[in-house]
Formats: sequence, C-alpha cells, structure tokens
Amino acid sequence: MKNKKLWITTGFSLFILIFIFVATQLIQYKNNSQQNNSLSYQQPKLKKTYDVIVVGGEPEGVAAAVAAARNGSKTLLIEKRDGLGGLFTYGMLNFLDIGKDMNNEPVNAGIFKEWHNLVGNQSAFDIEDAKAAFMKLVKNEPNLTLALETDLVSVIKDGNKLTGLKIKDYENKEKEIHAQRFIDSTKDADLAVMAGAPYFTGGEDIGFKNRKMSVTLMIHLKDVDWEGIKRASKDGVFGGGTVYNNTAWGYSDLHTAYKPSNAQTRLRGLNIAKQKDGSVYINALQIFGVDGLNEESKKKALDIGKNETKHIVKFLNEHFPGFEQAKIASYPSELYIRETRHIKAEYQLPMSDLWENRDHWDSIALGGYPVDIQATSTADYGYVLAVPTQYAIPFRSLVPLEIDGLLIASKAAGYDSLAAGSARVVPTGMSVAQAAGVASAMSIEHQINFREMSKDKSLITTLQKKLKKQGAHLFHFDLDYPYQNEWYYPAIKKLLSLGVIKGGYENKLPVDEPMINDDFVRIISAIERVFPDKGVENVNEVTSLLTDKEKTLTRDQAAQLILKAIGIDCLENEAWQKAKELGIVDETLNQRLPENREILTSEGYQLFYLLFKQGKNF
Repeated sequence: MKNKKLWITTGFSLFILIFIFVATQLIQYKNNSQQNNSLSYQQPKLKKTYDVIVVGGEPEGVAAAVAAARNGSKTLLIEKRDGLGGLFTYGMLNFLDIGKDMNNEPVNAGIFKEWHNLVGNQSAFDIEDAKAAFMKLVKNEPNLTLALETDLVSVIKDGNKLTGLKIKDYENKEKEIHAQRFIDSTKDADLAVMAGAPYFTGGEDIGFKNRKMSVTLMIHLKDVDWEGIKRASKDGVFGGGTVYNNTAWGYSDLHTAYKPSNAQTRLRGLNIAKQKDGSVYINALQIFGVDGLNEESKKKALDIGKNETKHIVKFLNEHFPGFEQAKIASYPSELYIRETRHIKAEYQLPMSDLWENRDHWDSIALGGYPVDIQATSTADYGYVLAVPTQYAIPFRSLVPLEIDGLLIASKAAGYDSLAAGSARVVPTGMSVAQAAGVASAMSIEHQINFREMSKDKSLITTLQKKLKKQGAHLFHFDLDYPYQNEWYYPAIKKLLSLGVIKGGYENKLPVDEPMINDDFVRIISAIERVFPDKGVENVNEVTSLLTDKEKTLTRDQAAQLILKAIGIDCLENEAWQKAKELGIVDETLNQRLPENREILTSEGYQLFYLLFKQGKNF
C-alpha cells in the first residue's frame, strides 16, 4: 500500500515536471515565433499614391509612420537600408539619453514608450530586441507599408509644394510615387534638402559653419567579466564608475591614461551597455575631423575607428579589471554622427528657450536632456551648456521654410545648433515624430497645409489633445529659470546664444566673482564671429596678452582690451570714456563702475553684451 502511494506521488510529481517543461518550451516557441515573425519581411507591391510618405527608417521615422497610420492615413515608410532602427541598430548606439521633466518623470512617452517597453524599459537595450521592436510596431499597422532597400532619387514639386518622389526599389527599378503629405526623418534631412528647403550646417548660425563635432564608432566586445567591472568601479580604477545590472559609466581618467595610436582619435570615459549574450557595447571612442555628409570621409573614419578599437582593447586587457579576456565581437556598419544639417523652420528653437524652460502655445513635444556640445578636436573636451528643467518644442519648428507639404522629424529639425545639443536625442525625436505623423493625418482631414496649420490655434489645440490621448507626455507649464530677474540677464541670454558661457550641470555662472582672463578670452573670441569684417588679428593680439588664466581685470583694462579687439587703440585711462561714447558702456554699467576697480563677471558679461548689441556701428 505504501509502495503504491509512493508510486502515485512520484508519478504525479513527474507529471508536473513534464507539464512545466512542455509549457516552458511552448512559451519559448511562441516568443521565438513572434520575434521571427516580427523580423520577417517581404518587399511590397507599391501603389502610385499614398496619403503620407515618410522617408527614413531611423527610430524617428518609425514613430512618424506608425502615428500617421494609426490616425487613418495610408502611409508608406521608405528606408534605404535592409532594416529599421538606423542609429540604434546600424550605428549600434544602445545606451538611451532619457531626459526628465519638472516632476522627475521621463520627458518622452507615447510611441517611444511603447518601443522602450518592448526592449525592456531600461537605460540600455539589446540590439536584436530593438530590431524586432521597430519591425513589430510597423507590422502591427494595417495602414502602413514598409519599403526597405529603397533609395530616394529625386523629388516632384508643384511650385513650392512637394507632391511626389522618384525612387529606386530593391530591384534597382525606378518608380514614381505621390502623396498628399511628406515627413523627412532622415538623419541628414536628405528629402528636405533635395526639395530645396533652406538649411545651415554645423554651427554656421553662430559663425562655425565648418564645426565638426566628434563622431563615435561604438565598441562591441565579448568575454567581458561584469563582476570584474563592478570591482574595478568600487576600487576607483580610472576614477571609478557607476554599475548597474546591464549598464556602467564613468572612468573619466581614461581621457588622459589612454594614449591613442591615431592623433585623430581619443578615448573618453566609458558608457557600457551589457547585452543578454554577455557581450558589451561601449560608447567612448571619439574620432575628429569627420564630415558627416561626405561618404569618403565617413568610410575613412570607420577604418580609423576599427583600427583604434584594436589598440583600445589591448589597453583594456592590460589595465582594466573585467576586460582581461575581452575580444572584439563585431564592428558597427555605421558611425554615430551627432550633427550635420539644420533645416530652417518657421520657428528656429533657440538656446534661450532651453535655458528659460520655455513653453509654447503650439508645443507638440517636451525636451529635458542636458545641452551636450561635443568636442570638436583633441584640444577640447566639449561641455554641457545647461540642463533645462523642461522645454517645449513647437509645431512651427517642424515646418521648413519655403517648401510646402513637408515636415521635418529628426535631429535636423528647426533647432539652432546649440539647442540641438539637447533636442537631437532620439527619445525626444520620436516624440516630435509622433506629432508629425498625427499632424499629417489631421492636415489631410482638414484640407489645410502645414504652414497654415502652424498658425491655427484651434487645430493645434486639437492636435495636442490627440497626442495626449495617444499617450504623448505633453502639458503646458510656467517655470522660472536661473538669473531670471537680474539686471544682467539680457547679457547672459546673448552670450549663451553664442556658446561662449556655460552653466554646466548646475546652471551656475560665476556672476558674483571677479572676471578672470580665461573667461574674458573665451567671450572675446566671439568678436570675430559677430564682426567678421573686423578680422582676427586684433582678437589674437588681445588673447596673447592674457596668458595668466586666473588673473583678474580692472574696469579700464577690460574696456581697453575690448576696444583693441575691434581695432580701436587708446590709452588705458581713456578707454572707459571711449567705450561710453561708443555705447559699449550704458548708464547702469557706468553707475556700477564709477571707479577703476576689479570688474565682476556679471559686469564683464554686460560689457560684451553692449558691444555685440551695437552690431556694425563701429
């Protein structure tokens, strides 16, 4: 009897184990099938006409196309690569730049949040999961057609209105397709430029047309010991770092500890993201002097990056615990390029909007990421200009000047080059793109073009309501900002817009401290940009006189040096009076500085502000 009960108990337990095993296998099979199904793709038979055409399969393009389709538009998404995800899946940038709002909540939601949930809802994600998630979002929309391996050849216009495209499909056959509305989500605004939309490159808006921020080749390594990295971080190796389950960052001492083999490169602190297979991706290798619009320059940079990666891995093997056995797992096929073109729009989002945490009546997305201006050479390390609490991106910033029927939904949208240091991040871009998709469907429904729509408060209110109903994180707000009511704030606003002062992560400026030569030189360097006809010789001469970086300046010295920089020579004791005559000193500044004393930084800011305000009056 006991043996019989034992057999029954054993049999029942065995049955339970078998049941669990089979159920687990079925779940795994279902998940794998779903993933394989989401990745499967068949070239479509294209129609001649769509409601909305989105060009560019970057994350922003996916968001724009999905949003347009969900709102009833027959939508075509065109991508020249053989898959979706762009920067995330071909550039392999898998560490997310997620901004926070005034309530410390993620500032971007909606379709970005849907995608983020599909890849695990963490700061880093698996590349393969990202590919599957983008494809899943697209395939779930019956109104959405995806055309991969499809190149944009030329545009068709009726006057200034974009009406169609000539494309080359996967079989290299040229076709003509038309639509009522278009969205450019290419990383370089290729469609907008082809259509004739005005734009500028680099920091041209502040006098740095040829500015080339560093580009990055992501580093993909296998055989990394994550526990070793944790120990190294705790022990302060290379300055120490912060480690979580699948992310680690810090180790800023690598800036100087690692000596690059190629003078065009530099290793900065590591941003590390661990994949499910144990391999890691690292965002740290900077490559300088790369023209992101030139294929030959990009190809050369890829080769430089791959070669430098080998040297970096050898260095990490020898000096960084956890990387002793690390090996190169693969190389990305594309670079992470931060800046190329900026399209001129109905409203060019200025840096001051970010500093002032400004809302807009026509806001369609929020931003909150630090204004990150990357290094342009090994001689500088870049800087954080400010950290906004949050700011609004207006619909007008998506509407390009001169070309109708088109919206820009990418990092190349209507932002000034400094504001783009924050607005360019992908989560914000996907929120902007979602708005572009919804707006496209609405403009068709109401038979109104984008430019007219951008002035229609009733329609914009409807657009905002639709976005919120569809999960977007969007609300109106009224926030204070640093130095808001100070007498010298207009000077701060101007100098921030030129990128010559920076608030850093705490939005603090040394306004109550004596102005030192180093700060003076940084601002005076902007003279050649504000007054290009003045040349650079005088500015260089002034700079050469101020080699003691920490030395302070008196009122008369500052006035004499500023005048010298614009080509006016005078004695030191005559400089202040001369500056007054030229309008470089106003009554407020004169009352604050009745005697020749050491000037405060705020007073120095005001001197330069009044100088720049004069324009070409000298």
